[in-house]
Amino acid sequence: MQDDTLPRDAQSILELAARSMFQLFSSVSQGMFLVDRSGRIVWVNEGYKRFLPALGFSSVDQFVGHLVEDVVPNTQMRRVLETGQPILVDLLTNRAGTFVVSRIPLRDEQSNAVIGAIGIVLFDHPETTLQPLISKFALLQRDLDDARRELASQRRHKYTLASFVGGSPAAVEVKRQARRAAQSASPVLLLGETGTGKELLAHAIHAASSRAAAPLVSVNIAAVPDTLLEAEFFGVAPGAFTGADRKGRQGKFKLADGGTLFLDEIGDMPLSLQPKLLRALQEGEIEALGSNKVIPFDARVIAATSCDLAALVRQGKFREDLFYRLNVLPIRVPPLRERRSDIPALVELLAEDMALRSGGAPPELGVEAMSLLSAQAWRGNIRELRNVLEQAAMRSDSRHIGAAELESVLRESGIEQVAPAAVPEAAPPVRGNALRPLAEQVAEVERHAIEAALASTGGNKFAAAKLLGISRAKLYERLDAVS
Repeated sequence: MQDDTLPRDAQSILELAARSMFQLFSSVSQGMFLVDRSGRIVWVNEGYKRFLPALGFSSVDQFVGHLVEDVVPNTQMRRVLETGQPILVDLLTNRAGTFVVSRIPLRDEQSNAVIGAIGIVLFDHPETTLQPLISKFALLQRDLDDARRELASQRRHKYTLASFVGGSPAAVEVKRQARRAAQSASPVLLLGETGTGKELLAHAIHAASSRAAAPLVSVNIAAVPDTLLEAEFFGVAPGAFTGADRKGRQGKFKLADGGTLFLDEIGDMPLSLQPKLLRALQEGEIEALGSNKVIPFDARVIAATSCDLAALVRQGKFREDLFYRLNVLPIRVPPLRERRSDIPALVELLAEDMALRSGGAPPELGVEAMSLLSAQAWRGNIRELRNVLEQAAMRSDSRHIGAAELESVLRESGIEQVAPAAVPEAAPPVRGNALRPLAEQVAEVERHAIEAALASTGGNKFAAAKLLGISRAKLYERLDAVS
């Protein structure tokens, strides 16, 4: 390539170097060929001729003149011609074998336009000559595959409707509404205090829907800075701003394509971003940050909030039209104080989960301790209940947790007034002959205890057995005996 700014001697040296490098590559490489600006093969060196039979050609004359992509499967030469960017090291696999190749564009001396390209086979047996490099590449590929599988597993649903523990009327009604919502494609709005299990229900609705095999993608709006939310939702176009990934990044809407998008704490959505969210929900399409290309998506939206959205609408902090768009299938998740009879079953589930995480045995609670828990207001709901149980278990020297230990934890956690434990209804006084057989008196006491436990748990036999400290089979046995 001539450069008029160089002295004649320097220009001669440059031309000599170019010829020498071309001859060097042609002689030391395993093969080399040239294509013109249209991608047609115009020259093949001696080394490349040995690959022609495997590519289906018996002579150079048959090979030359063809478009490179028609005769060299999986080649990237067309990309080099179109972009003008070299591909210095690449792995090429086709019916001729696996090769380490290099592709370099050729430019016109005057206009600098691409007029062709050189294809060089650097190694034709990379499995032996580049074994350390290939082994490292294979290891990285396995790690990448493992990471992708782990990410895919995290985007599957973690819970089903069976995970929403409780047999109280309030819990049964929530599960009924969730089952109906799962059969619809309309947006769902989960309303309730913090710690009531809204995220669990979102997973459960997704798991019971026709989209269960597709991803469930979650965004906690309160946990993402306002300045990053748009990119988090809609993605970023390649090179959208300084420092942006040159390959771009997909947003949560596109990642949830075909599945479910869970928008937690929707009440914290910045007012400035609400119009874009509304448009995405109405039109089923998004625009990545820094792009003017419309991208369609198909994701069912489940939103959740502990805020009073209607009040936020009245205050001008939440768009009314977005509220109506989300509030198609509202489900109110009741606080724990409205389903006290579910507390024994929840305590057992939480105790087993604690044991699974710690590798030890689950803690045990007596009747008084369970009554104390059932009497509290639980401002933090199930999340607060778990915290109290974990603190009490850590402080106890044994598996058994008593009412005194729980009361100490409750007071230290900031509760101004700990509600006293509910006192079981006392058995009525014995009438008639006070010297009846002991078996009759024991049977009567058992009957009253069972009745009180069933009344306390709303008829839930599993919870009543736990409250009485006996197995469910033993409870049925006692019920048959006293009935």
